[in-house]
Amino acid sequence: MSATYSDSRLTDLIAQGTGEILKGVRGVGLLRGRDLGEAGDDLAQNWIARVLAQHRPEDGFLSEEAADNLERLNKERVWIVDPLDGTKEFATGRQDWAVHIALVENGVPTHAAVGLPDLGVVFSSSEAKHVEGPFSRKIVVSRNRPPKVAHFIGEKLGFEIEGAGSAGAKAMHVLLGDHDAYVHAGGQYEWDQAAPVGVALASGLHASRLNGEPLHYNNEDTYIPDLLICRPELADEILGYAAEYLDEHGSFLG
Repeated sequence: MSATYSDSRLTDLIAQGTGEILKGVRGVGLLRGRDLGEAGDDLAQNWIARVLAQHRPEDGFLSEEAADNLERLNKERVWIVDPLDGTKEFATGRQDWAVHIALVENGVPTHAAVGLPDLGVVFSSSEAKHVEGPFSRKIVVSRNRPPKVAHFIGEKLGFEIEGAGSAGAKAMHVLLGDHDAYVHAGGQYEWDQAAPVGVALASGLHASRLNGEPLHYNNEDTYIPDLLICRPELADEILGYAAEYLDEHGSFLG
């Protein structure tokens, strides 16, 4: 393990560096569409893997863009990353894509960073604070797969529903106060959640499954069915409406 960088600093630098690589790949304009997205995924993944191999060679690793090595299950420390969350948004020139970097220790994100490169910002668990004050009265959901349970919750609260791309971008919208909650159903993987959840929890936001169960990472099965990130003062009410929806429909997807 390199003594040059603390875990916190390394997490933030990886998020920053990955964002710069991705902006560079897109900025020269030589690739478009799927080729641009795949090039961004590949280059960012390769750089992150090399950085961690040099600075944290004993730690486990889980990434959307790499074959899963189940030796990570025997590690207390595992880096869970998504080099480019929101490939479609990145490739089509939108701003709602993100870089997810998280160090998970014994299943819990202890250091996390979410980079929003087009906005020039990295949100870090070491200094994150969520916006307080008046509610925006908005819930952010998947732009491509808005879950019915979110519309049910929105109707109960009298909140608007708005769509966005990357999970990291949506979570940071809540941290910034643009939205009061991020509701997801329909499935994600650990690399979609670990960094945004780590930053959200560190900022004082609530984060859990839609049934209220706590989130735990570095599992053999990396699929997670649903997610709630919200202002803490809304958590009980939203979870109550989610339970009501589940009782009525038998599934958060129904």
